[in-house]
Amino acid sequence: MVILGDLVARLGCEPGSADLAIELDGIAPLGRAGPRDLAFVSEARYLDALGGCQAGCVILKPEWQDRCPVPSICMDDPYLAYAKVSGLFESLEPPAAGVHPSAVIDPTATVPDSVSIGPGAFVDAGAVLGEGVTLGHGASVGRGAQLGKNCRLWPGVVIYHDVILGDDCVVHANSVVGADGFGFAKRADGWEKISQLGSVRIGNRVDIGASVTIDRGALDDTLVEDDVIIDDQVHIAHNCVIGRRTAIAGCVGMAGSTEIGEDCTFAGQVGVSGHLKICDNVHFSGQARVIKNIDEPGSYSSGTPLEPTKQWRKNAVRFGQLDALQRRIVKLEAKLAALDEAVSDDD
Repeated sequence: MVILGDLVARLGCEPGSADLAIELDGIAPLGRAGPRDLAFVSEARYLDALGGCQAGCVILKPEWQDRCPVPSICMDDPYLAYAKVSGLFESLEPPAAGVHPSAVIDPTATVPDSVSIGPGAFVDAGAVLGEGVTLGHGASVGRGAQLGKNCRLWPGVVIYHDVILGDDCVVHANSVVGADGFGFAKRADGWEKISQLGSVRIGNRVDIGASVTIDRGALDDTLVEDDVIIDDQVHIAHNCVIGRRTAIAGCVGMAGSTEIGEDCTFAGQVGVSGHLKICDNVHFSGQARVIKNIDEPGSYSSGTPLEPTKQWRKNAVRFGQLDALQRRIVKLEAKLAALDEAVSDDD
């Protein structure tokens, strides 16, 4: 239960028409919110549903307040306000400090009293945990790795040797940070593995989703800078650099030695070739294929839009004919140019 006054204090705003003593039990969508729920409206297209709203309080823009039949709080960015107060309604209690008896901690590791280490977790030799670190059950921190204050590793996370995480990072279940990059040299009878001698450095306040893999560098470190957010099932290959505040959605794959600027966004299933440089403020739509450097900010797309299968099959055949068609067009243009020249000579 949250008192509206505490919520208003978190936002640093005026209560508007709302009674600060209102008690709220949760956050709900506008259409089903009841008298003990908080709701929000962030887009004008949802205003029609506001008239029948029964929420205990609604966060909305100041210009929409007159249309709200229930108590409201006015914010210029209601969605951001919702994000800021959502943690007040978190049902998961903070873990208690302490080390579970089944956890294994090397005596040379640095483990403050304020940490919480779950069943079956492992902390290897020389690892350093910051104040308030939480390790879920089965989480593993490798030799010499460093975790900043208030980092949280959910169950099954593996942090390899010498990896560094900054403060306030979250790594969700079964993610792996610091595995070997895909480095091999071809030899006559197979492949020669290249030892991956770099590491991974993660900045502050980085949120890493579930089943993400971030490979260690071959020589230099793989780098993920402050405030980056990474969705589930993303792969970041060795020696990539991810700039501050960049957001990476699910199933994105980045090949090695790619440098991403600040404030970029990658929608789902974007694929990035290796050894590329992408400047700040670049935004890729879903399934875009990035095969060259991007030097200008803006939005980029590629791929084939969805269409009926019958039409797609016809277009797929035509796609295979494009090279031959292009060559024919070049020949036709040459012939037309020759004809034009001959006509000009006759004149």
